[in-house]
Amino acid sequence: MSKHKARPLAWLAATALAGMALAGTARAADEGWTMYSHGYDNTRFSPLKQINTGNVGKLKLAFSFQLGSLRSNESSPLVIGDTMYVTTSWGPKFVYALDARTGARKWTYQPDVPDDTLQYACCDVNNRGVAYADGKLFVGRLDGKLSAVDAATGKELWTATVVDYKQGSVITSPPLVVRNMVITGFGGGEYGARGSLQAFDVATGKELWKTYTVPGPGEANNDTWKGDSWQHGGAAPWLVGSYDAKTDTVFWGTSNPGPWNSVVRSTGDSNYGKLTNLYSSSTVAFDAGSGKIKWWVQSTPEDAWDYDGVNELVLADLPIGGKKTPVYMKADRNGFFYVVNRETGKIISAEKFVPATNWANKIDIATGKPEENPDKRPGPNHPAKGICPNLLGGKNWQPMSYNPGTGLVYLSANNICMDWAVSEVNYRKGVFYLGADFPTSAGPGGYLGELLAWDPVKQKAAWSVKTDLPFNGGTLTTAGNLTFWGDLHGVFHAFDARSGKELWNASLGSGIGAGPVTYSVGGKQYVAVVVGRTASIPAFLGDIGKKMTEATPEGGAVFVFTE
Repeated sequence: MSKHKARPLAWLAATALAGMALAGTARAADEGWTMYSHGYDNTRFSPLKQINTGNVGKLKLAFSFQLGSLRSNESSPLVIGDTMYVTTSWGPKFVYALDARTGARKWTYQPDVPDDTLQYACCDVNNRGVAYADGKLFVGRLDGKLSAVDAATGKELWTATVVDYKQGSVITSPPLVVRNMVITGFGGGEYGARGSLQAFDVATGKELWKTYTVPGPGEANNDTWKGDSWQHGGAAPWLVGSYDAKTDTVFWGTSNPGPWNSVVRSTGDSNYGKLTNLYSSSTVAFDAGSGKIKWWVQSTPEDAWDYDGVNELVLADLPIGGKKTPVYMKADRNGFFYVVNRETGKIISAEKFVPATNWANKIDIATGKPEENPDKRPGPNHPAKGICPNLLGGKNWQPMSYNPGTGLVYLSANNICMDWAVSEVNYRKGVFYLGADFPTSAGPGGYLGELLAWDPVKQKAAWSVKTDLPFNGGTLTTAGNLTFWGDLHGVFHAFDARSGKELWNASLGSGIGAGPVTYSVGGKQYVAVVVGRTASIPAFLGDIGKKMTEATPEGGAVFVFTE
């Protein structure tokens, strides 16, 4: 399954040094925002509380900065010391280093990205940010490359080729840095790419290991694919990873299999047997040092609905049955919220967080398999109607957050459904490999989106805010008992994290998808969010998509607020 390299004898020493470094920089990390979702656990929780429920209503603009790039700006800025690093769409077209207090520009990095990347980017020319380590920024690019940039000067240090972008494989999400490795995946499930996760040396960009997430002949679980369909099987780990240092495990979600017409790769019905198409639509646990797959949880076997399984894994220790249990939490696109023991891969619970979910009645906790509703599985000569959720999923890429003080997860849910009919399809490099039609309809209840505060232990909603549009922004939560969230109308909100009461908002002019961040510089706390609504996604959604594009114009800016 993997191309392995032996760990050096100094590995244990390096691990110990890394632990000391992490401890030594804990305060700086708490005051800054040093990773995409704040830490390896992807909680997007900040212990800062200078801004809190008592004073958040006084927030005012500290600065804004125009990104110089329109269309699907989805970056979560990093803040290291007094410097903010923020990326733009289209490549990224630019990476900026800004003074985190004033917005004054320190430097600009402009990677040499070809002009033809749009046609190979399934779901827009977005970029969600950079990773940082050892004085370097690591940038995943739409042209399938990974670049290292000097964080002090913006000078490009090295560039490695991860994948051929002309097969429909672009990189839109930041990598994960673990010790001396920069680990990244790429997209391409809609183009028939064969997914893989790859690690590169921080200092040189040399590839250290590569693990395919669609097994080939001679590799374990290749027999879960019909014939040679594995060659274009998707299962691309294109979003963000998380890491548990205790078990030295990297976690990544994988995309839908290719093509969407499941009869090409399996039986085309619910009697799929062993033809489940591993490791697509799954959570996969990898050994960080070698890339070897330890275990997996497949949420949607023989996926026939584009329930892309890439959503982020949020790590926490939850009181399950009165005992503190190490878990990952995942609000899967298939409409079920998974709580899984992250050390064993055993599912603890999986319940519907989108009430309209009807493709399956429940998840069998013992086997992990969905109890499907046969009428909702499309296949040859069997179109299906009224499937919920639709291919956007109960939750899309927009990051959720977890607050250990409230015990709640905050996420952007979607309430839309679809019909689905399959068609014949043939693979052509760099061209959509789908084989399905999927007209969209509104879900029940008179709303299309929702900010949902979810109790992962009780597996039920604590409070929610319903919206007239889907595909709203990611969330941030803080020790100040606050949850921040932006919507597709371009309004940035602050809520009481316990009650859901809105305490403040600001209209920023373009729809928000990005996850907000918070940081402290010079003893003052700031909250930042990037705006710039999606452009490609609405094209998949018919009349609902038209409402999404009509809500705001395209944009591209970062807004920073303080008391």
